[in-house]
Amino acid sequence: MALSTTNVPEYMRLLPQETLARLGKLDIGARGAVEGVITGRHKSPYKGFSVEFAEHRQYVPGDDPKNLDWRVFGRIDRYYIKQYIEETNLRATILVDASGSMAYAGEAAAKIGGKPASKFKYAQHQAAALAYLLIHQQDATGMVTFDTQIRRYYPPRSRPSQLRILLEELNRTEPGEETDPAAIFHDIAERIPRRGLVIIFSDMFGELADIIKALQHFRYRKHQVILFHIMADEELTFPFDKWTNFRCLEIKGLQEQLDPKAIRGAYLARVAEFVRGLDVECGRMQIDYVPMSTKIPYDVAMANYLVNRRT
Repeated sequence: MALSTTNVPEYMRLLPQETLARLGKLDIGARGAVEGVITGRHKSPYKGFSVEFAEHRQYVPGDDPKNLDWRVFGRIDRYYIKQYIEETNLRATILVDASGSMAYAGEAAAKIGGKPASKFKYAQHQAAALAYLLIHQQDATGMVTFDTQIRRYYPPRSRPSQLRILLEELNRTEPGEETDPAAIFHDIAERIPRRGLVIIFSDMFGELADIIKALQHFRYRKHQVILFHIMADEELTFPFDKWTNFRCLEIKGLQEQLDPKAIRGAYLARVAEFVRGLDVECGRMQIDYVPMSTKIPYDVAMANYLVNRRT
């Protein structure tokens, strides 16, 4: 559905026409079993009598005879019931990092609203697009915004009004304080009551070992996880070539005058080590690790991911 920009509520500007045109026919599904409350598109961990065969179990009095497997009876002269995988709706929780570091907007970033996109603006629009897709799939979708602590937590809901609630939250959120993503993730993992899909948008500034333990917490709670690791091109390439005043976006007053040439090698090595370590550990935990550079238009990057996820 295309939307006119005339008299559109401010929060709906997070979903411009070109984004809906690019992403509107794509979807995002669960990989494996999830828990839900209505019949839907995704596999449930519970067995019922749906369309996809799972396994046999021995017949007990009270079972419906129509589910007997007569071929098995013909082979072993015993009654067995066919069990199937039920389908369910997905319960997704979108986590959006609103810490100060997400305010960085490099000159190489793709433009949103005519200006180079900050990491937060990039995450904001991608989270809005996924919320739109999920809710239009009738999947229950919630959201968490966070910096040093959880700012807002909206439990997953599948009703149509949930999209407006989530978009309004995204629209009014601004990046602010420091963050400790590991501590936040541990907190959120305990708050989500049933297994589902956890989608993270963050630059993941923190200690790698602590972040890995926090991601393991999600997996221990049997959540599927997609991590969109959002970084500016300048953070990945460090193109600065003359003395520069580097200012911390999370700690007020913290800044340093540095010669980029003197630290470029060490900086790039540390970044590469961090990214590689996060990628390897996510792979080991069967977490989708999706590196995102704000240099690539957000809708193009998201469309590429969703198409690749289908395969």
